[in-house]
Amino acid sequence: MLTVATVNVNGIRAAYKRGMGAWIEARRPDVMLLQEVRAPDEILAEHLGEGWHIAHQASDLKGRAGVAVASRLPATAVRVGLGDGEPPVDTGRWVEMDLEVPGSTRPLTVVSVYIHSGTARTEKMDLKYAHLDKVDARLDELAREASAGDRDVVVGGDFNIVHREVDVKNWKGNHNKVAGALDEEIAYLDRWFDEYGWVDVGRRLGGDGPGPYSWWSWRGKAFDNDSGWRIDYQLATSRLAAGATSAVVDRAPSYDQRFSDHAPVVATYA
Repeated sequence: MLTVATVNVNGIRAAYKRGMGAWIEARRPDVMLLQEVRAPDEILAEHLGEGWHIAHQASDLKGRAGVAVASRLPATAVRVGLGDGEPPVDTGRWVEMDLEVPGSTRPLTVVSVYIHSGTARTEKMDLKYAHLDKVDARLDELAREASAGDRDVVVGGDFNIVHREVDVKNWKGNHNKVAGALDEEIAYLDRWFDEYGWVDVGRRLGGDGPGPYSWWSWRGKAFDNDSGWRIDYQLATSRLAAGATSAVVDRAPSYDQRFSDHAPVVATYA
């Protein structure tokens, strides 16, 4: 079995100060897909320690974004970003690693992704949609390669978009009012699932909802009241998804035990 965890750490240094290391030791994931690392390569490697193969794309904007893959399995290739000439705001948002999986006849590609949060009716939404177009093109390519038998793929990360009403506690107050719950954004997820064949492993194995949510504001009583959003996903190609046996959100027992405003989404694959 292969355990893959994805989590927006909200700053690797802050996450470790709040107890992320203890979570890793208890969970023992084979692969971690990290977002909002917000640190250079050497700081990330220092915190994770030995035993990991690491691929990392830091943002060109200091203190922003940053995505990484950390694998206990050997890596055969790494691909960073979504094409030449990325604008600084799009850096630190996409990294791929090909892994050798014992007993498998083809490689497993794992991807860590961090999509813009955006702000409705502002220039930030234009930036988000431009980035989503590039993500869309790459997801189409990866799905086609998987269908051709070239690889299995899991894409995990903070997508900053809910898919359905059950994915956010206050649907009526957010739908088509704030970024992350706009129909134009949701249309991308519809295309990935319905046309490209990606499987939302968290929803398939996590029940019909509402939730389980993966992000709660630090402010107020959002966490205590479970007033959250399900915006962290693991998307798998069909062959890999067919072997998925569990997908859970590692929600902290209490507010003061959180190491991030996001909770890890952990899936196990045959």
